[in-house]
Amino acid sequence: MDLGIKDKKAIVCAASKGLGRAFAMALAKNGVDLVINSRTASELEATAAEIRAATGRSVTAIACDITTPEGRAKVLAACPNPDILVNNAGGPPRGDFRDWNEADWAKAVNGNMITPIMLIKSVVVGMIARMCGRIVNITSGSVKSAIPELGMSNGARAGLTGFVGGLARQVARHNVTINGHLTGPFLTDRLRSGRVEAAKKAGLPIDEFLTQAFKNSPAGRPGDPLEFGEACAFLCAASSGFIVGQNLLLDGGAFNSTMG
Repeated sequence: MDLGIKDKKAIVCAASKGLGRAFAMALAKNGVDLVINSRTASELEATAAEIRAATGRSVTAIACDITTPEGRAKVLAACPNPDILVNNAGGPPRGDFRDWNEADWAKAVNGNMITPIMLIKSVVVGMIARMCGRIVNITSGSVKSAIPELGMSNGARAGLTGFVGGLARQVARHNVTINGHLTGPFLTDRLRSGRVEAAKKAGLPIDEFLTQAFKNSPAGRPGDPLEFGEACAFLCAASSGFIVGQNLLLDGGAFNSTMG
């Protein structure tokens, strides 16, 4: 399927690995030139090289912390007028809310709510002027179904979703769409690292533990990041301009709701 986005320019945040990397690869396969970022330069450069080799597209790697004003400035200097913006950042840690202080909350809200809002603010006016823009926020299935041990993620990501719900409907008439991509369990480093202790307690290798953990889910397995990337790329298609302020949940059917 031709998504109609060949030669567009995209910023993809936190793209050195995991779901950000999958999204970046999917866009490049559809002819998009990329500016990607993460904090670890070596991993980021390796990913950029892989995407260039696989797709032949231009990939500029900016090693920085996207949750800081300085990091955002570096990325925007490399791509001041993106056609596509993909907001993504590592989620806050699991835990008990009684153990989190005000600084923990401030960091979570900055990374998963304020940072994407600041990036949207920086690019949306230009998108409106050009009558073309796609913004996708990678968030979490916890926006629809709260995960108790991920309280900071629940709160910060829900705040972003609420903000976007209003803004998306203001800019849609200019062919600028803003949507959320809600992640469920995908086979990423973050999923593996978050289950290492549970796997040790069960006396199982991590991959075997994950297979057992998800065998009773509707899909019977965790997701492949490539599936995530392709679904995200569809939200950026030229023909997706009527998808406005939505939150696409990819969780293999785990969230049980007739009406979504």
